Amino acid sequence: MGKRLGVMGGTFDPIHYGHLVTAEEALHQFELDEVVFVPTGQPWMKEHEVVSPPEDRYLMTVIATASNPRFSVSRVEVDREGPTYTIDTLRAMKELSGGDLFFITGADAVLEIFQWKDPSELFEMAHFIAATRPGYDIAALEEQVPGHDGISNMSIPALAISSTDIRARVARGQPIRYLVPEGVVSYVGKVGLYR
Repeated sequence: MGKRLGVMGGTFDPIHYGHLVTAEEALHQFELDEVVFVPTGQPWMKEHEVVSPPEDRYLMTVIATASNPRFSVSRVEVDREGPTYTIDTLRAMKELSGGDLFFITGADAVLEIFQWKDPSELFEMAHFIAATRPGYDIAALEEQVPGHDGISNMSIPALAISSTDIRARVARGQPIRYLVPEGVVSYVGKVGLYR
């Protein structure tokens, strides 16, 4: 029998405890064997935004996940040339694992799923887990993606942390300790990210 593999894609700029709690909750709620974090290479939907170099985001993700034996990090998108598309990643993961794929992402990203490359094939490749943050209007998701069998909602414990807020805190000289793993705090300071 094949593995039940969680695939958590994201920019991870930087990775934070909200991402880690989401992956751990998916492991438990969906009885997954492991979760592979997949930092984006060149995220096509953020082409007009400033995004840290892929290698920095990859290394921060490795640092943040190293203590959990059921977490791993893939370079599949970091090493791919050109824009990064979820469908290409799912095809690669399916080929590697041969098991059932569960793509873990934020509910806000699921709302944009029909703008992604080859949206109908996405649901053939993986079951989607839409993680909601505290205060998220779940009705908006159900209204825009009505009755889709390929998507499950997953509520996350109260962790209102976002990468955008963390970058802004660093830029203002405010602390990010306890929002991200200690190794990520050190990496951000050493490399001088978000200043």
